[in-house]
Amino acid sequence: MARQKKDLRDIDGVILLDKPVGLSSNQALQRVKRLFKARKAGHTGSLDPLATGLLPLCFGEATKASAYLLDADKHYHTVARLGERTDTADAEGEVIETRPVGDYSDAEIEAVLARFRGPIEQIPPMYSAVKQGGRRLYELARQGREVDRPPRAVTIHELTLLGRGDHTLSLDVRCTKGTYIRTLVEDLGEVLGCGAHVAELRRVGVAPYDNPRMVTLAELEAAAEAGFEALDALLMPIESALAHWPRIQLDADGSHYMRQGQALQVVGAPTAGLLVLVGPGGEFLGIGQILDDGRVAPKRLISQA
Repeated sequence: MARQKKDLRDIDGVILLDKPVGLSSNQALQRVKRLFKARKAGHTGSLDPLATGLLPLCFGEATKASAYLLDADKHYHTVARLGERTDTADAEGEVIETRPVGDYSDAEIEAVLARFRGPIEQIPPMYSAVKQGGRRLYELARQGREVDRPPRAVTIHELTLLGRGDHTLSLDVRCTKGTYIRTLVEDLGEVLGCGAHVAELRRVGVAPYDNPRMVTLAELEAAAEAGFEALDALLMPIESALAHWPRIQLDADGSHYMRQGQALQVVGAPTAGLLVLVGPGGEFLGIGQILDDGRVAPKRLISQA
């Protein structure tokens, strides 16, 4: 075991994985981590095994930015199957109810979609990782138990009909963190009166990455055959995860004092919030925050090699 740990590498950066169907987020992470022989890695929020698409994986010092990706807005494409409800609200579950599907006009569909745009409340599905009473809801669901769940506030920024098929609706959804697309689709089906479940789900964006070039497991495996240099070339820089934040560039003295944990008065800095700290050569130093007195203080700095 000690020898195996010694063989692990310290690497920093982000992989924008195109997660395949059938794998949990953690299973996908472990496969990629083994390919890189990375010492430290984490994912940035779970995708159901049924779901495909963008799963940012953070390695080494990039894990310091993972919490901000977890809290970021998300962007999905989903296909809702009308007329059937399942016990998991997606195609992996068993059908528990069927209803006739009406001959809905586009205008009727649009009127229903409009009801779900903006701030809404959702009741988390029983088959979810939400904890209640110290236990995951899916653990209770697998025991055949159902418990009352308090609603949670989320915001649907955009909800657009992309197309229609035989008892299906293709939807584009931009939303805040914590939004359950399965719940959204199930609730849409209830308003339509026919019931619905998620037949397909693909995540295409995690702010600031929106419709980025993703890397498949097959591409990573091929790169691994070529060696670590080919693999490491696929890593995105840490600061790419914070590209939508304001940034300030410090001179050599400012960088030095910031690394010593000192707060500084910086001309042109924002008046509040978090920001990206950059050194005199453009190197990423880490995350800063604005104090109440207007000074810039270090919040999470990147370790120097």
